[in-house]
Amino acid sequence: GGLVNQVGSVNSPTADTPPQAPSDTDNFSYTTSQTQTQTVGFTEVTPDLYYSGGHLGTLHIPTLGVNVKVFEGTDSTQLAKGAGHFTDTSIWAGNVCIAGHNRGTNCYFGNIHKLNAGDSISLTTRLGTRTYAVTSVEKINVNDSSGTASTTDNRVTLYTCVMNQPEYRWCVTAIQQG
Repeated sequence: GGLVNQVGSVNSPTADTPPQAPSDTDNFSYTTSQTQTQTVGFTEVTPDLYYSGGHLGTLHIPTLGVNVKVFEGTDSTQLAKGAGHFTDTSIWAGNVCIAGHNRGTNCYFGNIHKLNAGDSISLTTRLGTRTYAVTSVEKINVNDSSGTASTTDNRVTLYTCVMNQPEYRWCVTAIQQG
């Protein structure tokens, strides 16, 4: 418990960060103070992206034997069914952020802190399947939401609680391969 509304999207753009993505596009551009244009990926969750079971996709982590359905939202109802997609983050292009329990009946993310650089994670949605390679595993402060920011690369960011340390979360970042 406790993960539910503790990590959220960073929505306060500065001169060097992208504004929140428009809802009608998968990519948009912004200009930094150094006058470089970068494309930030973002795909909004729309009704046509749901499977008949009410989930948005399936997350597969072969190293850990995890194969879990991903539902929209990170509240206790959604996490009781599987993993939860952070509502203010992309579901395909850019940074897809997903939370899961680390203990109890649905402890799909119980061992994500044991992942190593290069370990594979795949996400299948109605838009296709992407495979990502783990680039970092970090213990972060419960109030650190920087990992949910939009990105120019395609990545998946996983969050779960740290057992018996409510002030921390595990944050795993994996970037698209190929």
